[in-house]
Amino acid sequence: MGRSYFVDEAVGEYLSGLQAAPGSCVTGLLAGQSSPQRDFVVLAVQTPHRESEGQLKAPKGVSPLDDIDVEWVTEHAKQVSRMLPGGLCVLGLFLVTPPELSKDAQNGLKRLIFAVEKYIIKGRLWELSEEDVTDRVTLHICSKTKKLLCKTFDVKDPKSSAKPADWKYQTGISSSWPMLTCSVEVDLQIPVTGSSSDNTDKCMKDGLRRWAKQIEAAYCLINGRQALDDSELISGQKKNPKTTNRQTLPARIFVSDEQSELGERSSALVQVCSGSMRVRGVVHCRAYIHNNKPKARHAAQAIKRDIINTVCSRVEMFLEDLCINEGSQKGLCSGQQALPRRVFAPMPISGLSVCDYMFPDESTADVAERLKEMLDCETPEEDIDTSLENNQLFSIISGFEITDSQDDDSSKHVSEIQAENHKIQKPPKYYAVGSGRYSSFMCGPCSSHCSPCHSHISTVFQLMEKAKMFV
Repeated sequence: MGRSYFVDEAVGEYLSGLQAAPGSCVTGLLAGQSSPQRDFVVLAVQTPHRESEGQLKAPKGVSPLDDIDVEWVTEHAKQVSRMLPGGLCVLGLFLVTPPELSKDAQNGLKRLIFAVEKYIIKGRLWELSEEDVTDRVTLHICSKTKKLLCKTFDVKDPKSSAKPADWKYQTGISSSWPMLTCSVEVDLQIPVTGSSSDNTDKCMKDGLRRWAKQIEAAYCLINGRQALDDSELISGQKKNPKTTNRQTLPARIFVSDEQSELGERSSALVQVCSGSMRVRGVVHCRAYIHNNKPKARHAAQAIKRDIINTVCSRVEMFLEDLCINEGSQKGLCSGQQALPRRVFAPMPISGLSVCDYMFPDESTADVAERLKEMLDCETPEEDIDTSLENNQLFSIISGFEITDSQDDDSSKHVSEIQAENHKIQKPPKYYAVGSGRYSSFMCGPCSSHCSPCHSHISTVFQLMEKAKMFV
């Protein structure tokens, strides 16, 4: 028995409207949410044409399937992945062909699905869990008969063969999925050992990878309750398939300033650095979780991954811009630069939100144009929410002329701090990563800064007591 894919009827309507001209084919992405039991497809979007080329026929003697621009398909998958909030991801691909190409369609889909997965994995900084599903779906559609053929490939095994899967349509499949929200205060400093773009890219990814592990290991409160176990996310409520009310659940993240909970031995690494990059500001994070008896720990995982994804995407955009401009302005220069702001827009019919990143010199018209190009949907400018990140995220680059004496002093300082930590072995301290400070937490019921109220203070104290277990 293969996997089951429950698909929003709006996706079916979109796919039925796609046509492949004779001698050509149409490729596209399928996005949604994966769970151990079943997968949910809530979005389908065709691959945009490069520079408005239109559908080009393959040269004579070359099959249109062999002429598919794999590099462009994978780049589209990367851009769409950036636009998806927590809980949603690219689940697979679809291919629309005329009847004469149906026989070879599966080979083309297999080649594409492994190329897309390889490209997405390269930029992923969070670790897959044992429960993460590695099956990816492929859907072949005959443009004449509209016949569907759904199969899956296990992308962790390059030699895997296609397995049959069920493709079932449902109405309003995601209309009542709970939405988790979290405003996260970021203050991340990463040393850079050189000024070239390649070296900067490596240093930034190493630093972000260490930070991502901290986020993954953090404690999470959802609606004031600790989300660790297999308990249901929304307890005490009966599932009503007819309801369309989406519940919003505030989340809080508590990160330790030590490494003991990560299962790693703390050690100091002394390096001669030419400077550092600091990422500082507040980011808005959002995640959706299916309503088929969702577990609290799965919801926590979804919001944590969104935190990691949105910060890393913006740093990656900065590095891409650095690489483009390196010819005119070699390497990093000290100063402050605003990173793009995250904005949200509703998806048609489903009511779920997608996001985009708006640079300071851009407007909502630029965002609407990108949504049209990448997601093939018309979005009125007034529907784009730009209000959630008023506190701009900045990259602060400093110190690219460090003397030898300064390096020696800083190295000595690091060594002394490390030796002191080994002797004292203090328990890890936990601090809230959010829009509140140490003594001021974001209160879920009132959604404002306040002193911890009785409904939340006990949970906060329990987290602080938890730290003593690591002594």
